[in-house]
Amino acid sequence: MHIHILGICGTFMAGIAGLARELGHQVSGSDFAVYPPMSEQLAAQGIAVQSGYAARHLIPAPDCVLVGNALSRGNPAVEYLLDRGLKYTSGPHWLAENVLQQRFVIAVAGTHGKTTTTSMIAWMLESAGLRPGFLVGGVPENFGRSARLGDSPLFVVEADEYDTAFFDKRSKFVHYPARTLVLNNLEYDHADIFPDLAAIEQQFHHLVRIIPASGRIIASGCDQNLSRVLARGCWTPLEHFAGPADGWTAHPLNPDGSRFEVLLGGLTVGTVQWDLIGEHNVHNALAAVAAARHAGVAPAQACAALANFRNVKRRLEVRARIDGITLYDDFAHHPTAIATTLSGLRARIGRQRIVAIIEPRSNTMRLGVYRDTLAPALREADLVWMYRPEDIHWDLPGALAVLGGRVHVCNRVETVVDEVAATARSGDHLVVMSNGSFGGIHERLMATLKAAHG
Repeated sequence: MHIHILGICGTFMAGIAGLARELGHQVSGSDFAVYPPMSEQLAAQGIAVQSGYAARHLIPAPDCVLVGNALSRGNPAVEYLLDRGLKYTSGPHWLAENVLQQRFVIAVAGTHGKTTTTSMIAWMLESAGLRPGFLVGGVPENFGRSARLGDSPLFVVEADEYDTAFFDKRSKFVHYPARTLVLNNLEYDHADIFPDLAAIEQQFHHLVRIIPASGRIIASGCDQNLSRVLARGCWTPLEHFAGPADGWTAHPLNPDGSRFEVLLGGLTVGTVQWDLIGEHNVHNALAAVAAARHAGVAPAQACAALANFRNVKRRLEVRARIDGITLYDDFAHHPTAIATTLSGLRARIGRQRIVAIIEPRSNTMRLGVYRDTLAPALREADLVWMYRPEDIHWDLPGALAVLGGRVHVCNRVETVVDEVAATARSGDHLVVMSNGSFGGIHERLMATLKAAHG
């Protein structure tokens, strides 16, 4: 079967492409924006990607078109497939019908930490010799790819609350027949499709409603929004982490989160010593250990696996060390994620300077929803460079004015690169934060830093 994927370079759809290829299908795709790491993954799999959304990409007609949720009516490829009556569906529906049926599905949902927690669970199962399938919204370093079918009934999937497609406005995750559900946290996000927090909570409760009574829900015990969702009705055994002492908790052994004990009901069941940092990752680990236990992996074994866990690309990923300057790439694009990333780094490096370099790229950020919470999220940064795209129409400098001389707002990526490189000194930690390519800023910074400090 020939499957063509519209929006193939999105993290989710690129994973779908890989799974379809493993199943023996001919796979092609098209996308407007093509950049690493998904462009590299698709190339390595021999999947052809065409630029843009021209109708000619659908000639001759494929057997099925998978439509990514970034596409809408008016798109040339969408209009063509509708006019010609081509067979089409969404990525989540295709995944449910062709991969997840009759499998033990572990789904990870939440505003933050989905990708990392999904990767942790997959690695715990892999380390236990269980060879799970998985689909992650990124590239886990332990596996080198975002998706695979696996060799067992177990399948771990990142369960996103974003909508499914232009013709199906339900959240993606309601398509997944999960037996184990992780609920990491819940905040307002995706302002382009959700009018308020209550609308997101409604979708999360739709997800809770489809988890069987023989399954398990593992939820944060310190998130009031999740508590409100679960209070509306829960028909599945429930375990909490990072909350009451009778659930899954952590006892820190290092202040930066790099070493801690895992407790269940107040009793130590394992110890984690790993390369990750930050309280948010400790919470992710607790959720992962609990989920792995439900799939048959002993907590001590799951904790031990984390010693060899390598995080997903673009999660405080070190891209270069140049003359004592460390350059990181991080996916954070929500104030909470920005704050937790910087806080974890601060706990590790002490008084060395943190330089935060941010592209406000997400739809919610561009709409100005976070204008009041962005500056507080940057409290651990010694210096901040904020790129201001042309399509931001709210007062970005005004929102950051409370940071005083620490903040620099620039209208051009080139200006950001030049100013950061001129300011950076040995011992600095430069953290680039964006959920996109940020105009290739990482490579530009590396080249400019090498020229100045090499």
